[in-house]
Amino acid sequence: MVNLFLLSNLLWLVVIASAGILQSNSRDKTSSIAPKVVIISMFDSEGDVWYGIPEFNLLARNITVPGLSPIFHDVHCTKDGSVCQLTTGEAEINAATTITSLVHSSSFDLTKTYFMIAGIAGVNPKIATTGSVTFARYAVQVALQYEFDARDKPADFSTGYVPQGSFRPDEYPAELYGTEVFEVNDALRKLAVGFAKQAILNDTVAAQQYRANYQTNPAFTLGAEGPSVVECDTATADTYWSGTLLSEAFENTTTLFTNGTGVYCTTQQEDNATLESLMRAAMAGLVDFSRIIVMRTASDFDREFPGQTAAANLFGDPGGFTPSILNIYLAGVKVVQGIINDWGGTFAKGVEPTNYIGDIWGSLGGNPDFGPGSVFGGQQRVLKSFRTLRRGARLARRSL
Repeated sequence: MVNLFLLSNLLWLVVIASAGILQSNSRDKTSSIAPKVVIISMFDSEGDVWYGIPEFNLLARNITVPGLSPIFHDVHCTKDGSVCQLTTGEAEINAATTITSLVHSSSFDLTKTYFMIAGIAGVNPKIATTGSVTFARYAVQVALQYEFDARDKPADFSTGYVPQGSFRPDEYPAELYGTEVFEVNDALRKLAVGFAKQAILNDTVAAQQYRANYQTNPAFTLGAEGPSVVECDTATADTYWSGTLLSEAFENTTTLFTNGTGVYCTTQQEDNATLESLMRAAMAGLVDFSRIIVMRTASDFDREFPGQTAAANLFGDPGGFTPSILNIYLAGVKVVQGIINDWGGTFAKGVEPTNYIGDIWGSLGGNPDFGPGSVFGGQQRVLKSFRTLRRGARLARRSL
């Protein structure tokens, strides 16, 4: 015979234990910091430029978050918690791990937070120059491809890079991993550009003298001019490349992966990883993917000037580091202030996207305006087996 008294007590203990688990997994928003803006830096110089500025004190509160970089283990915030900043560490693994740890930290409520990626990058001299401040709509993971050593590639291939699952460099990838392209809120980008244009950008004599070398090629006219604020897109790869051949290959990749919409402009090592982590957090209801700004300032050129070698471009000093770092702050602080100052009027409720936002799979719902279209039929992602998802991506590719 079942001891009903004992059974009822056991059931009660299960209920109590379950409640405890649920409580421990939920966020206590009354004690969490709810920043209006989080600034994402990638290495020390990008972070240091925000400390000791007159507009706000980011070192008033320093919160250690488990899972952040061993050398950048704190999130720095103003006293009221309205603005915070953290440094991820460089390259894709560091960025993904740090941002994932941040969004799952019980110390923060990020559901209404604007995230501003604010780092330096290489730049395409066809589009902009050193010291320029760029704002991206697309981030493209350009090196997520098959690769031949250039000495082994077929003679009729323009590059050793071939999209995965395909057979030529100009074929759309037949195998999609989901992180190849992200698109962020263009309406928010345009607001950020407007704020950044209020800044007086820094430039140096060294940068001016170096960029003058690009004047002799008409294609590089913009690269020879002074720094400005530009709307153009960004390429992500762990590799740090230099030279016309690789730059043109990845320029073509950007065009291919975005169906001709993206403008290859800046080169960096983190953004697709950061955006993937934020997108997964958005799927879990922890952040709002429409509140992301991708700002990169140009520190060097992705290719050589006429008469220069690719090696000299990589190992030389283009004079762009100092203005690129300073312009992160000079332009970025205008964006932060613009959001904070108009919080009640515009930004608390959010900026409605006028374009698709999300990844190449359509994981947040809607149909991407690049690639083969949503593998989820335009609906937000539901649980499916990985094999089913990959098969759907292949079928969508074949319909192109």
